[in-house]
Amino acid sequence: MVFSSAVFLLAFLPLVLLVYYAVPFRFKNPLLLLASLFFYAWGEPVYVLIMLFSTVFDYGNGLLLERLDRDGRQHLRRWVLALSVSVNLGLLGFFKYTGFLLDSLCALSGGRLFLPMAHIALPIGISFYTFQTLSYTIDVYRREIPAQHRILDFGMYICLFPQLIAGPIVKYRDVASQLRRREISPSCACAGMFRFVRGLAKKVLLANTFGAFWDEIAAQDSERTAVTALLGAAAYMLQIYFDFSGYSDMAIGIGRMLGFVFPENFDFPYESRSVTEFWRRWHISLGSWFREYLYIPLGGNRRGLPRQIVNLLIVWLLTGLWHGAGWQFAVWGLYFFVLLVVEKVWLLRRLNSASAPVAHLYTLAAVLLSWVIFASGDLGHAGRYLLSLFGANGFADAAAWYYIRRCLPPLLLGAFLSVRYGLRKLRRPVVRLFGANRAFAFKAVLAAVLYIL
Repeated sequence: MVFSSAVFLLAFLPLVLLVYYAVPFRFKNPLLLLASLFFYAWGEPVYVLIMLFSTVFDYGNGLLLERLDRDGRQHLRRWVLALSVSVNLGLLGFFKYTGFLLDSLCALSGGRLFLPMAHIALPIGISFYTFQTLSYTIDVYRREIPAQHRILDFGMYICLFPQLIAGPIVKYRDVASQLRRREISPSCACAGMFRFVRGLAKKVLLANTFGAFWDEIAAQDSERTAVTALLGAAAYMLQIYFDFSGYSDMAIGIGRMLGFVFPENFDFPYESRSVTEFWRRWHISLGSWFREYLYIPLGGNRRGLPRQIVNLLIVWLLTGLWHGAGWQFAVWGLYFFVLLVVEKVWLLRRLNSASAPVAHLYTLAAVLLSWVIFASGDLGHAGRYLLSLFGANGFADAAAWYYIRRCLPPLLLGAFLSVRYGLRKLRRPVVRLFGANRAFAFKAVLAAVLYIL
């Protein structure tokens, strides 16, 4: 079940909200747990057992870590943490990377090595809830949070449906106090609905449109000229932003309707003046997780530049592979590793002193190239697309002019709406038309979106 589906919009979400607002507070967490399990089981009836195992497993690990700390048995606490990390990453690795590893071994052997393996379906959201359970046990081990003693509350935190599928990655300490007390009011519900509809519009009206452009142009392969390739890459650049930030907006909005305050996940990343700044603004919760639970424990920047470069290499290789099981994702992560090292060692000071348009243009060009690698099905397709982007098939042809007339106006609109200035300009006529009452504006926008759907 996805947020933009009719089942979710017209049945699941209204029913859950209706019952949620009607029941006393002591029943709200169990209700959300049951609703979240139903939401996940709608498309993953078997793999819901894996999520339940991870939930019960790390709930027990948290209690055990607390008990061992109270008894002064510190050496055993390290073993419990190691067990939690190993089992969680083992499950993630098995389901997400087994096929990739076997295919790579067969390719390296030139087809001489045959390793039969049944196709393993990837449980939806496993990358997100695995990182959430890991952050919980690590924080309990560090004594930064107390262990949760109510399994229903802990299960609701892990399985909570708004952020289960596409994030943001919510650390336990970010919502620990909200599990037992949170503001549930008409004003919060209205603000959450407004945020949800904004995300829904990003996904349905913008991301899907740009995705259709990208799919059509990417399929041409050897026939693409540079202009056509540039339009396709720009379309994907906007698609992934509006798709991902749209889902984050919807998750944050639903959370607000339920009384939760989730961390922000995007901060207008295409306004950035460097790749370093871009990754402070893009998928903020993932960057924060890798920095706090991997980069800093490895030593961060405290042990000299050579060690810092090694740490960055590890972090960005794993960041790439976290996004998908394929060599193109590994190369995508390494691409950003190289850019970030170059910026740190040499380029960042020059970018800070350069004019804003130059810095923005460099950042957008660097990010656009990265999305070509990310979106391609394999490195061969990525290489062919990059060659066409740099003119291997010519600069322009009749098809290029067709795509300019068809794609350029929506792309310019998308670029305008992807920055803070554009969003402010769009908000002004809405407020003038509907007034400052967000509830009325929400109803009008929701009706329009549902009519389009």
